[in-house]
Amino acid sequence: MPPFSHPIFTHTHTMPKITVLPHAELCPEGKIIEDAPSGRSLCDLLLEHDIEIEHACEKSCACTTCHVVIRQGFDSLPEAGEIEEDLLDQAWGLEATSRLSCQACVGDEDLVVEIPKYTINHAREHH
Repeated sequence: MPPFSHPIFTHTHTMPKITVLPHAELCPEGKIIEDAPSGRSLCDLLLEHDIEIEHACEKSCACTTCHVVIRQGFDSLPEAGEIEEDLLDQAWGLEATSRLSCQACVGDEDLVVEIPKYTINHAREHH
């Protein structure tokens, strides 16, 4: 057997893919982010791939402007904390699979993400 041909060396672990559904302003064509490293926040990955999702609180879990809806792969994400859940209760367009993208870190499964049409900026709008 040639060196490094053993299955332990030839098995390739693929990193998750994130499919971002089209959004009229932020990514009209949608976007696919290949090889998303697990443990990275969705917000950081979106910003790194030129999807300028709003994040008024600078990703400190103090607003809802980075709200996203996970259409596929929700259960692969770490659970939301109490502060995130409290904020999500105030998010526009809240759904059962809503998350704050600054808090939702990629797991080991592919994700399909929708960015809602509207956001509520509690810091700016004083709601």
